[in-house]
Amino acid sequence: MEAGYRLVARFSKPHGLKGEAIVHVLTAQPERVFAPGAVLTPIDGSGRPTGPSLTIERARAYHRRWLLKFREIAARTPLESWRLVGLAVPASALPAPTEGPLTTDEVVGITVTAKGRPIGTARGLIPVPGGELLVVDHEGREVLVPFRAPIVERVDRAGREIAIVPPPGLLEL
Repeated sequence: MEAGYRLVARFSKPHGLKGEAIVHVLTAQPERVFAPGAVLTPIDGSGRPTGPSLTIERARAYHRRWLLKFREIAARTPLESWRLVGLAVPASALPAPTEGPLTTDEVVGITVTAKGRPIGTARGLIPVPGGELLVVDHEGREVLVPFRAPIVERVDRAGREIAIVPPPGLLEL
């Protein structure tokens, strides 16, 4: 992920005929990030912009996701090709990370290491009973790593690194 962006949502599907989008929320501050007038940038899996920025016209919580309407999109058709599109904001638009647990928008794009060597890139967190799973892009495949000690050895917010001690076989699954 480019250092200039923080992923805050992932496109799920179009909603209705007038250009509304259902998104999975990846930020701890959706009311602030999805406020009318806020600008989001569509990005691909590697964090590069895939098109022009979009201005939120209206937004609301929708079941466990959010429903967004963009000023620049007036029909369903443009959204139908948005599979795997992430929506990001400039890193400067969010408050600096604090101490405490990482949020999903901070995790995306962080380098994951094992024994001091990079093994992949974090793509997100999945809440599950008993904690969260770290989604890691490892050698072109997705690996789910329990996001807790003793597997997570160290989290370096400033250095954008998560060091893990994977149990035998975890990375081969």
